[in-house]
Order: sequence, then structure tokens, then C-alpha cells
Amino acid sequence: MMPLTFANVGEENMIKRIGGNSETKKHLENLGFVAGGNVTIINEIAGNIIVNVKESRIAISKEMAQKIFI
Repeated sequence: MMPLTFANVGEENMIKRIGGNSETKKHLENLGFVAGGNVTIINEIAGNIIVNVKESRIAISKEMAQKIFI
């Protein structure tokens, strides 16, 4: 298990766990990041990561990406 920030661009991964406090977990869950779901990194721009999750493209910070474990 490793943080999402270590995944390669274009590689599809399954989310194993969401870390952080309950508020952070709830926020990420509302964006579609749930355990068992798939996530793909599309691009990295200026410290932010653009991901494809549940057929949507979402930009998240590296700090948030480090709380998503694959």
C-alpha cells in the first residue's frame, strides 16, 4: 500500500484506504474517493494532481493525494 502520489501517470489503481481526519475523509468521499474504487492519474500540474475517478476529472493537491492509499 502506498500514497497516490507514488502512482504513475496513466496507471489505473484501486483505492485501498483513505487516511486523514474524519473531515478530510468525508470530503474525499464526497469527491468520489472511496475504498474499492478505481483512480487514474491523468497529469501533474504545479503541485496539483489531476485524477480520473468515477468518470470525472478532479484536481487535488499533493497533500490530499498523500491521504489516498492505493
